[in-house]
Amino acid sequence: MISDNDSNPPLAPEANNDSLEERELYENHHIVVDKGQETGRMDKYLMMRLGSVSRTKIQAAAKAGCILVNGKAAKSNYKVKPNDEISILLPTPPRELEIIPENIPFPIVYEDDDVMVIDKPAGLVVHPGFGNFTGTLLNGLTYYFDGKKDKSGNPIVPYLVHRIDKDTSGLLLIAKNEDAQIYLAKQFFDHTIERKYNALVWGDFSADDGTIDGNLARSTKDRRVMAVYDDPEVGKHAVTHWHVLERFGYVTLVECVLETGRTHQIRAHLKHIGHPLFNDVMYGGDQILKGTTFSKYKQFVTNCFQMLPRQALHALILGFEHPTTHQQMHFESPLPDDMKSVVEKWRNYSSQYSHIS
Repeated sequence: MISDNDSNPPLAPEANNDSLEERELYENHHIVVDKGQETGRMDKYLMMRLGSVSRTKIQAAAKAGCILVNGKAAKSNYKVKPNDEISILLPTPPRELEIIPENIPFPIVYEDDDVMVIDKPAGLVVHPGFGNFTGTLLNGLTYYFDGKKDKSGNPIVPYLVHRIDKDTSGLLLIAKNEDAQIYLAKQFFDHTIERKYNALVWGDFSADDGTIDGNLARSTKDRRVMAVYDDPEVGKHAVTHWHVLERFGYVTLVECVLETGRTHQIRAHLKHIGHPLFNDVMYGGDQILKGTTFSKYKQFVTNCFQMLPRQALHALILGFEHPTTHQQMHFESPLPDDMKSVVEKWRNYSSQYSHIS
């Protein structure tokens, strides 16, 4: 995501989200200054210690509050002293992969000099990777920005700061320069970004609200999916809060609020508590998990699957602090037609057969 060589494309080519080629969008560095180190500017010292990271990027990270010295945010001109403990948060650099510009349309909700908010349709892969080197959102963004320049005359290029799975729809935030990317990366890392999803899941809930707190790592049975582990030494910490919006008996419409942002977090967490997403092929939601054995009901569910040929998950709300104006930004995306139609179909079904509600 951050390129340490300005000639390299600053895009972050990743595998298809659903392929689970796991790679953090941010990396942490922890450095203890040697006892014999001479006093000097922090940006110069870190440029020497980190090697491939430019001084400009280090200065941008310090400006965004991404560099702590002894637990406190430090400016780039801070004088490093022996035994100082320095923590640095930086977006990861890109892999070497040429992004081919392609005329791929995508809905733009908001755009200014620093950020862009996109309402990603289901089925669109966000970034190139194995099996998806073309036809992705980043190919479309590269085409969209081709030839455009910022106020300083520099070419505008897109920088990823978070992800949405291929078959999940909804709001996605893009940075348009490195300073904005680093500033937004800090908010994602600190979990201060507001993110709410709507999900249609199998089964009913005994409560109206709840929290799922469980580490996520690749499943030992199927490396394509994530699983929840109780061992604190396994996987990455993940927290999802859920709230029931509407009950349809055999399925439930819920709101999910992400406290962390791990790969397949909502999908794996809800599967773990016995409520996989409706028609989520990878997590078992494409089977009839609740309901009767009557053929009429089976046909009803099959029709719903055909109307919504993907997992029923939509990124509904996105909120963040603007990297330049520092104003709080808030965006909402209505349910797309496929998910909206299936929710309405279940609503009508449950009203006709009130005994399942």
